[in-house]
Amino acid sequence: MPTEQKLGPRGRTVREAAAVVGIVLLVNGSVRGSDDLWPFGPMSQYAMVVADDESIILTRISAVTDAGTTVDVPLDVEGAGIARAEIEARVGEIVKNPALLQQVADGWASKHPDKPKYVSLQLVQDTTQLVHGRVAGPPTPRVLTTWKVG
Repeated sequence: MPTEQKLGPRGRTVREAAAVVGIVLLVNGSVRGSDDLWPFGPMSQYAMVVADDESIILTRISAVTDAGTTVDVPLDVEGAGIARAEIEARVGEIVKNPALLQQVADGWASKHPDKPKYVSLQLVQDTTQLVHGRVAGPPTPRVLTTWKVG
């Protein structure tokens, strides 16, 4: 049967230092509030409550393809290679610099070479109004910016 050994001063110091570093990283991520810092930051897209008479905003990207169709870009790793949370976290940056949407078109083209290519992209926010906790009608879309794919 193995004998129990006590943790020495060096082992205790290493464990305490690791705990302090972990706590500092968690506090920093929580204060800065960015999902980019995950796992040492909040997953804010899951940390919200919507009141019964508020609105819900969904951010999406709409694309016109070289086949002439309009589609919603699948915002996940398999789709365009970028997650919806990444887009939502950078809405302000994208509005200021619509050229950032080029990465979405490039991601789609590299992952789906056999599918129609995107020729223009729109960053859109759909607002759904709740009344007494129920959807009060279809979402209202608002185009935030547009990018012609280069």
